[in-house]
Amino acid sequence: MDASTIGMIAFAAVLIMLALRVPIAFTLASVATVATFFIFAFRTGTFMPERAIKATTSMVFSNSFDLIHSYDLSMIPLFVALGHIAYRADITTKIYHAAKVWLTKLPGGVAMASVMGCGGFSAITGSSIACASTMGKICTPEMLRMGYDPRLATASVAAGGTLGSLIPPSVLFIIYGIFTETSISSLFLAGVLPGLLTLAGFVLVIAVWVWRDPSVAPSTDQRYSAGERWTAALESWPALLLFVLIIGGIYGGIFTATEAAAVCVVSATLIGFAQKKLDWAGLWAAVKETCVQTSAIFLIAASAKIFVAFVALTGVAGTIVGFVSDAQMSLVVLMLCIALIYLLLGMFLDPIGIMVLTLPLMIPLVESYDLNLIWFGVVVIKLLEIGLITPPVGLNVFVIANVVGREAPIDKIFAGITRFLSVDVIVLILIMSFPMISLLIPMAAR
Repeated sequence: MDASTIGMIAFAAVLIMLALRVPIAFTLASVATVATFFIFAFRTGTFMPERAIKATTSMVFSNSFDLIHSYDLSMIPLFVALGHIAYRADITTKIYHAAKVWLTKLPGGVAMASVMGCGGFSAITGSSIACASTMGKICTPEMLRMGYDPRLATASVAAGGTLGSLIPPSVLFIIYGIFTETSISSLFLAGVLPGLLTLAGFVLVIAVWVWRDPSVAPSTDQRYSAGERWTAALESWPALLLFVLIIGGIYGGIFTATEAAAVCVVSATLIGFAQKKLDWAGLWAAVKETCVQTSAIFLIAASAKIFVAFVALTGVAGTIVGFVSDAQMSLVVLMLCIALIYLLLGMFLDPIGIMVLTLPLMIPLVESYDLNLIWFGVVVIKLLEIGLITPPVGLNVFVIANVVGREAPIDKIFAGITRFLSVDVIVLILIMSFPMISLLIPMAAR
């Protein structure tokens, strides 16, 4: 049995196990280990298991060891910790409060403030699901109490939560950078303009929706004085400071992405204690939550690294590149096929699982077309972002549904999501058609 045949069987096994809801880390590690054993055992043409044991264990342990000891991987626990600490220090919610105070008198203003609050939360935490969960508990119940249509109240937060994938610091960008050996700092900078473009598009969707049907967002009598508005804006300075430290520090060459994460963790902790919003119990809880979340991500990443090594052994990636080359597929057709694959997988799998499953095959294919990996990374993350709100398994939608309970069933949330999906598709087309949207800031920072 040759390596390519074993590779095809292994890919089928992975898809079957994922369809059966087997955890992605166990699926990738177990299939890659067993398949690698068979590749080494059949290397001489006959089945010789005694030859395969040492080679297989060496491949498994060396690849997982190299990944876990990667310096860039230290960014993940730092940025995860930053999100938890900033939330417990009441830093992340200040942006939403400031936006709500300034926009309340506008039609649909609280929904717009929710999207902006999600954008601010994303700029600190880097996690879409955490953003949707946290902001959903704060924003959605308030909009429902104010008489907002459940479709708008839920969909605005579910869509806004996806900004955590694109607006730096993004955990998905870190994983992409590690597996493709591209600059994570450049990826962070590349996500800024597409992220802001998406945020602006979401706000525009709300404005048009409310303009066409004012009943979905009843006006409120609540008004804030000029002093209250400026006070709310000034109280959001810690969140702005952290974002400036991350983006400004990287853009100015002052920090690497890892150093920016460390500086922001210390800054958020000091600010929390100084403002008496954070205590030792809260800090310890944030650390425990960070350990749990980071362990899960590391386990997936280590399993994916083993899977990548297995794919290299099979030669399947080279076969696919050769097939595409022989087919003389145009760049437009290639990108449409890649987008379709990611969108289909996004309907059923979580973003990290999709990324680690597809990158071993996609990157050699993209490199064969001499495409920029920074730009391609933004395209991939945007596709994964769309998957978070695409039926039937839009993770952010189910997170919001869990928060609001019976007040907004799943079908109503998805009914509201369609308007925001249209913006996501438009932004995706713009990113694909005009790579400079993604590459402008990274090129300017060189």
